[in-house]
Amino acid sequence: MRDLAGHPELCAINTATLGFTAPIGEVIEAVARHGFGGIALWRREVEGQDVKRIALLIRDAKLKVTGYCRSTFIPAATVKEFRASIEDNKRAIADASVLGAENFVMVVGGLAPGSKDLAAARRQVAEATAELVVHGREHGVKIALEPLHPVYAADRSCLSTIDEALDLCDRLAPASEKMLGVCLDVYHIWWDPALERAIDRAKGRILGFHVCDWLLETKDVLNDRGMMGDGVIDIRAIRAMVEKARYRGLVEVEIFSAANWWRRPIEETLKVCKERLGTVC
Repeated sequence: MRDLAGHPELCAINTATLGFTAPIGEVIEAVARHGFGGIALWRREVEGQDVKRIALLIRDAKLKVTGYCRSTFIPAATVKEFRASIEDNKRAIADASVLGAENFVMVVGGLAPGSKDLAAARRQVAEATAELVVHGREHGVKIALEPLHPVYAADRSCLSTIDEALDLCDRLAPASEKMLGVCLDVYHIWWDPALERAIDRAKGRILGFHVCDWLLETKDVLNDRGMMGDGVIDIRAIRAMVEKARYRGLVEVEIFSAANWWRRPIEETLKVCKERLGTVC
C-alpha cells in the first residue's frame, strides 16, 4: 500500500471540503501551495463562469482534476423532466471535458418527486446512464457512479451498494473500455458487510476514492461528516482493499461539515487534511 505520509501529491482535495467560502482561483492556489496533487470541482463553482480560464488556472497550478461533481438527479415524474435532467448532465460532461476532469461523478438521485416506486427510479437511472456514457465517450470523459449510504435512498441515490453500481456498469459498458465505473467514498460504503468482496469485484472499475469519517454522534447525515481520524471508519483498511483492487489514482478528501470545518479558515483545513492523510489514511 502506498505511503501517504509526506506525499500530499498522492492526494487531492474536493473543494466541498473547504465549504465553498473562497473564489475558485484562491482555492486552486491554496490546494497547490499545500502540495496536493489534485483538485475536484463542483458545478456550482464552474457553471456560468469562464470554464476555459478555470481549466488554465488548474493546469498552471500543475493539479490534476480528479473529478467533476456532480450529476443532476435523474429520476423524474414526467418525460419532459427526465429529458431535462439528461440534457443538463450532458452539458456538465462537456464542461468536465474542458476542465480535463478524470471523471464525471454521478450521484443519481432517489425517488422521483411524489413517487414511492424505487424500481422505476432505478430503471430511469439505467436508461439515462446508458445515454450519458455515450456522451461521455464522445467527450473523452469517464462516468463514475457513486453509490451512497442507504439513508439517502429516498432523496439522493437509489444506488446504495457497490454491487448495485457494478451490476449497472456490467449491463451498460465493458470494463475493458474504462469509460464507466464507480467512485468509492468511505462515508457511504464502510458499513457494507460485503465490502471486501465488492471492492475486489470492482477491479478495473474504480475511478475515484474519497475519504472522510463517520462521526459516532452524527447530527446531520449530509453535512456533519468528520475529518479523517475523528470517527469510526477504518479508513486505512478500506484503502488497502481499494489499492489491492489495483486503484492507483489520487486519494481525495471530501468532507461536508457545515457546523465545523466549513467555518474554519481553509488554510487550517488543508493543513489538517495533509496531516491526517499521512497518519490515519
